[in-house]
Formats: sequence, structure tokens, C-alpha cells
Amino acid sequence: MATGYGRVSVPFADKRITEISCHALGAHHLFPDTGTVIDIGGQDSKVIRLDKHGKVVDFSMNDKCAAGTGRFLEVMAERLGVALDQLGSLSQQAEREIEISSVCTVFAESEVVSLIARNQPKAEIIRGLHKAIVGRVWSMVKALGVSGAVTMSGGVAKNQGVVRLMEAKLGQAVHIHSEPQIIGALGAALAALRGGKA
Repeated sequence: MATGYGRVSVPFADKRITEISCHALGAHHLFPDTGTVIDIGGQDSKVIRLDKHGKVVDFSMNDKCAAGTGRFLEVMAERLGVALDQLGSLSQQAEREIEISSVCTVFAESEVVSLIARNQPKAEIIRGLHKAIVGRVWSMVKALGVSGAVTMSGGVAKNQGVVRLMEAKLGQAVHIHSEPQIIGALGAALAALRGGKA
């Protein structure tokens, strides 16, 4: 079973399945009450609505721009001289957030450079970056609507700063597996087990 952007380039795959279906299957398997999946991965972000059987009802996807993805955070962590896995804890130390007005990664990076030059606290810059990501994804959540329990997947779900801001927006806690970045792979394995059916 092959999934993801490169699924058509796996010549030995018996079947191919979209990552949308995989994230739905994986999240539903781990948390059966999941009605909505928010996946913030390295290259894109997705909001997926499921039925009670874990089948995709509707989805929205941002794959045209790095803003609102893990790659955005990687670029900013590098610019700030901070380890990627420290962003979440650092942002929670902020007394306030600095608003990042640019939604484009390139312009946001320039903004961050300028803030660093003005000696603004890194924790506050990071919290502002997290708020910008959540705002970007939240526009998709609003457009699609939230149904049932929410599960976050993708590597960014390991970032507690982003998770807490998302939970505040949702007004509810979200399910997060200890290894949220493998939920799509789990879904692909489950589909393979079912003979290729999502």
C-alpha cells in the first residue's frame, strides 16, 4: 500500500490510497470517537471530517503554501537558533505573543529577523508564530465545521504550543497519539489489511 505525494512513484505497490483516507482511518482506529482530524504535516495541513465508521465525509487542504505547516516551523526555528522540539515549551513561557502579520513564509521570516534584531524575546516571537499557524489552519476548520471529537495528527501535534492554542480555539481538548506523525502510515497499513479498502 502506497500513500502520500509520492504514491504513484512506488512501482512495487499493490494499491495506492490518498493520505486523506489514511489519516481518517488511522485516527478512527486509535480514537473511535474521532469526527474531525486536523493534520499539520511537514508539507501541508488538512482538516478532515469523518463519519462514525471512519470514512471521509469532507476535507479541506492547504498544499499551496508552506505557511501553516511543519516546514514553516522548521524554517523559523532555524532562524531563531532554537531546536524544533523546544518550540512548544518555549512558547508557553511567553508572557504575551508578538503578532506575526505575514501569512507567507518568506515574509514571516523577514519579520522574525527584524524582531530578533530588535531584541524581542524569542518565546514571544515563537508564540506569535504558533498563533499564525493556528490561525491559518483555523480558517479551514471554520469552513469545514467541527464534528465530534477532534484528533490531531502530523508531527506538529508534538508541539504543545500549537496544540494548546488549537484547543483554546476549539473550546475542547484534542486527542493526540504519542507518535502523531505515524497516523497516516497506520491508516495505510489498516487499508492494506482490509485488502486496499479505506
